Amino acid sequence: MSRTMLAAVLHGVQDLRVEERPVPELVPGTVLLRVRRGGICGSDVHYFEEGRVGSFVVTAPFVLGHEISGEVAAVASGVKAPVTGQRVVVNPARQCGHCDYCRAGRGNLCRNLKMLGSASTRPPTDGGFAEYLCVGAEQCFAMPPQMDDGLGAMIEPFAVALQALARAGSVASRSVIVSGGGPIGLLTVVAARAFGATTVALSDPVAERRQLALRVGADAALDPRADSFAADVAALTEDGFDVLFEASGSAVALRQAFELVRRGGTIVQIGSFSEPEIALPMGQLLVRELQLVGSFRYGNVWPQAIRLAASGRVKLQPLISGVFPLRQAREALELACVRGGAVKVQLDLT
Repeated sequence: MSRTMLAAVLHGVQDLRVEERPVPELVPGTVLLRVRRGGICGSDVHYFEEGRVGSFVVTAPFVLGHEISGEVAAVASGVKAPVTGQRVVVNPARQCGHCDYCRAGRGNLCRNLKMLGSASTRPPTDGGFAEYLCVGAEQCFAMPPQMDDGLGAMIEPFAVALQALARAGSVASRSVIVSGGGPIGLLTVVAARAFGATTVALSDPVAERRQLALRVGADAALDPRADSFAADVAALTEDGFDVLFEASGSAVALRQAFELVRRGGTIVQIGSFSEPEIALPMGQLLVRELQLVGSFRYGNVWPQAIRLAASGRVKLQPLISGVFPLRQAREALELACVRGGAVKVQLDLT
């Protein structure tokens, strides 16, 4: 094995370079992966376009990417699983395992969590847009034989959608609307349909995203800017939706959410906001007994996400818009930056 590898390294705003770096070294409890496929997330786009994601600011060059599938190339001494040669998907959020949140089963809120491809730490933590990646053995989940590399790299964003459904409680026999037709919004449509929602609608101003939502299972796809929007909503639900998933990260969309849910309804916030503070109609939260809950990354939903994707009950491949080789990582990111264009762009590192 070579001692160096190629990696897509972000040096600053719109300064992405594919360059040589040392292959990571194994430490106790870890495995070395030969990365096969990596998906570009909205956070990668924000880092590339703005040099930050919310309060996470790029302070040093680092490797992007956290939606990863790969093959185990080597394991540290004492690691029994996974084994060399096994194909795996990676939970990019490594928990400490012993803080009060981890012990309570809420590792996504871990006080010491480290996220691949993230500037949430100083220096930033390198991600998976590289030929090799070292991760904790416990972060790896075996891929079923029928799951290809591209589908494996879709498990991470699908897990985000499943976490949002878990935060809402059961959606079975309930009416659901998703605000925002990006990858997470569309995956939430897929998940809500799989878990038995009676009505699933999507709201997005981009026609291409509305069309794709219909193809992956939505009953209706609405334009929130259209004059007919109120009438379109009324045609689907007499008194408002039971659950609204806000996946756009738009302050306007969140405020509108209070008008779209019924009394006693639930709003689940998935999308990240650029604004540090947002004015909301809290009076409605009180008198209509609404629930407004946040959903952050994912809890213990990874095995469920893998089983569902492998079963064929959900179709995630239609959301993959394009696949680029690692050396074209900049072109791939530029495509992912086009609003309303590609949905999920991936890098092929095989």
